[in-house]
Amino acid sequence: MSISTVRRETGAGPEEAAWLRCPGCQALVYRKRLERARKVCPECRHHLRLSVDERLALLLDEGSLATFGDELAAGDPLGFTDTKPYPERLAAARRRTGHRDAAVAGTAAVDGERLVVVALDFGFMGGSVGGVVGELVVRACERALEDRLPLLIVSASGGARMQEGALSLMQLAKTAQEVARLHEAGLLVINLNTDPTFGGATASFSMLGDVVLSEPGALIGFAGPQVIKQTIRQDLPAGFQTAEFLHERGILDLVVPRENLRGTLAKLLRLHARRAGGSAGSPAASGGSPGAGPWVTEPAELSRRDARAVVELARDTGRPTALDYLSHAFDEFLELHGDAAAGDDPAVVGGIARIGGRPVVFAGHQKGHDTAELVRRNFGMPNPEGYRKALRLMRYAEKFRLPFVTLVDTPGAYPGIAAEERGQGSAIARCIMRMSRLPVPTVTLVTGEGGSGGALALGVGNTVLMLENAYYSVISPEGCSTILFGSAAEAPRAAAALGLTAPDLLRTGVLDGVVREPEGGAHTDPLRTADAVRAALIAALDRLSGLGPDRLIEHRHARFRRFGTPAAPSPTPPGE
Repeated sequence: MSISTVRRETGAGPEEAAWLRCPGCQALVYRKRLERARKVCPECRHHLRLSVDERLALLLDEGSLATFGDELAAGDPLGFTDTKPYPERLAAARRRTGHRDAAVAGTAAVDGERLVVVALDFGFMGGSVGGVVGELVVRACERALEDRLPLLIVSASGGARMQEGALSLMQLAKTAQEVARLHEAGLLVINLNTDPTFGGATASFSMLGDVVLSEPGALIGFAGPQVIKQTIRQDLPAGFQTAEFLHERGILDLVVPRENLRGTLAKLLRLHARRAGGSAGSPAASGGSPGAGPWVTEPAELSRRDARAVVELARDTGRPTALDYLSHAFDEFLELHGDAAAGDDPAVVGGIARIGGRPVVFAGHQKGHDTAELVRRNFGMPNPEGYRKALRLMRYAEKFRLPFVTLVDTPGAYPGIAAEERGQGSAIARCIMRMSRLPVPTVTLVTGEGGSGGALALGVGNTVLMLENAYYSVISPEGCSTILFGSAAEAPRAAAALGLTAPDLLRTGVLDGVVREPEGGAHTDPLRTADAVRAALIAALDRLSGLGPDRLIEHRHARFRRFGTPAAPSPTPPGE
């Protein structure tokens, strides 16, 4: 995917050519126009490769980069020669790039947010990972650990450096263990994988970040496409190993156009920043107040509604969805995608958010307002990949000691053959177990349907709230009717018997409070409902913010331990 340079009729050399041929669409593009567009083709949006200097200039605040490790230089441990000796290849690459090896490391800033960065240069021997590159990655990790700063790893690499043999292979372990130390220390690691990222880079530091980003069209994988074709003798699918291909399969969090990369990085860094004064969440910082929240706690204060009517309101496609609340009840949100293993289930959305000045990790069921979106999001019924995405977000919240906030709105987990084959029950069980032991505040709000274990997987909160016209049930009324009465025709009768409405759930202690809706339901005034949701979430987080990890786990344990034990006392309300 190299650039073909077209000489002008004057006979000028390639370095002086005014026109370049895009490798994506083959269009001739005026060089200066291409440079103004950050080397993104204006015709087809193909992202051409950048040198390491161009990449760092694009991402970092001007003048903020202070490099380290500049003195490192590769030796020739094996006396390796192919068509020419290894030292000659190194010398040629140094002359061509102006760098001593295929990586640059230093401290820098993005929109004023400090970080450590290490970036690989494909222009230097294909960005191959030898001893110097491995050492620079390790030193970047060590500096991030020492200074308690986030680490950004920018990759463009064909893999391990063959000229250094097994010593190059050892860089995978050397770098991976340093990234592991950053995770153990609760420090943010961001991967930006550019075209191409393969082999030893992908199998170590390039895929180990908390967040993994890429540019459109970037090729990313372990084995290269030609190696795969020659090995398995099969044609590869369209778009194979592109960033979009991996994003659809849950491996990459985001595919970000080049012009948006800097802003996305700045937002990520800002959402993880722990500033003096406590934006991590004291009551004063978030604007709420401890004590009773803006919700109803007494069943008698709620209007008694027909259970079947409540179910119909909860299912109304006009009701605000999780993404609607994220737009109107939260200050900002950056969605992360995928379970980092097998898929990105659109029935579950999640990421990093801020509400009332406090950063949180968010996960929620997502339905839709029209048939197309409802179908695409499987009517809010997650597959195992959706629950594993939520599980990944729980781990994220635990690592960064951020509150975990969930919005529940699902008929239940998807009851399909493939879902069972991929371990639906196991995925739900692990979510319930992990959320029950999170050492951070957990707040759940049921906004629509709370269907069975598929809902509870995101519902093990220190504080569990529900909107007034939502419901929470062990099974759908139709399912209950079919099992107990022989057909779905008795669904209204089953709904009434299941005790699934807000007053019922307050009486049994399943809920801590009920958030009132506008007259007629949340869909009649979504903005007013979002304001009520925001106030409730902020107040719930404020009440929990003063509790330490052990106390939060103890309270949550006591909250759920009491169910089914009629005479057991309720746990002491948090914050009292």
